[in-house]
Amino acid sequence: MDFRGAHIISVQQFQRSDVERIFSVADSMEPFARRKQVSKALDGAILGNMFFEPSTRTRVSFGCAFNMLGGHVRETAEAGASSITKGESLYDTARVISGYSDIIVMRHPRAGSVAEFAEASRVPVINGGDGVNEHPSQALLDLYTIRKELESRQRNIDGMRIGMVGDLKHGRTVHSLSRLLRLYRDITFNLISPKQLRMTAEIVSELRQAGHTVIETEDMARGLHDNDTIYLTRIQEERFASRLEADVYRGRFRLNQAIYTRHCQPNTVIMHPMPRDTRAEANELDEDLNQHPNLAIFRQADNGVLVRMALFALVLDVVDQAPRQVQEAGWYTGRRFE
Repeated sequence: MDFRGAHIISVQQFQRSDVERIFSVADSMEPFARRKQVSKALDGAILGNMFFEPSTRTRVSFGCAFNMLGGHVRETAEAGASSITKGESLYDTARVISGYSDIIVMRHPRAGSVAEFAEASRVPVINGGDGVNEHPSQALLDLYTIRKELESRQRNIDGMRIGMVGDLKHGRTVHSLSRLLRLYRDITFNLISPKQLRMTAEIVSELRQAGHTVIETEDMARGLHDNDTIYLTRIQEERFASRLEADVYRGRFRLNQAIYTRHCQPNTVIMHPMPRDTRAEANELDEDLNQHPNLAIFRQADNGVLVRMALFALVLDVVDQAPRQVQEAGWYTGRRFE
């Protein structure tokens, strides 16, 4: 695809070559993300960070990624802080905010809302998550992490086995990641969830039509066996009618050190898009795994900055400028990546 000036709304926009291009640019952003160098490629540019739903990692990492390329960030956090509460339409909001920004990242609780917003925007829009639908930048950073983790084990994405665990019905991260993995070859998906929270039939059908193997099970022990990667998700409480309805499923699929040792292969990568629910009644990914070398969740979060820097550089066409407009970081950064 032609990234210059493009909206990034769905992983279904991408071909495999596009993903590889994003990852190549992400690799080149490492000196800036590790604070070895400071780039001014986006000096003077403004990011409109519009989050109408709670977020920590996505919102902050998009902002940091833009700052690391020299740009400035203006934020709207949650709908209550915007004129949407006064009845303003997404169309009007898009027309106005795109006049103040050079690029916009948007999160919204309604599926399809970011695409609707982008149609009215005068600048590129990146989807930061739209309801239960998609989260394309999360899928990209997840796949980028999988690639790096598997390469360190002399494996690659083609032919891999991945176990996806938890609320696969409402989890937009697994929806986008599955559709991105569809571009690769001969992948086995072990989908581990309650029947009521299964992956959507549409996505399962798409994966099978693309030639991948899909196994759906409620048996955690069976599903965990013989995977290269385990990708856990939390119960998406905000997508249920009430907390009591979500509580029916909370804590049913947990991974801790004992379960990992008993059912997983020794080098299985452990991933989670975060936030992980560490409350006693949930605890889907136990803190007794925090020091485990195969726990990749914090490397995963770090990789989000690299991938989001790559998206900004590609969409705003500064890939070649970024390494030229640099200076050395003058502050202490020694412990950041220990």
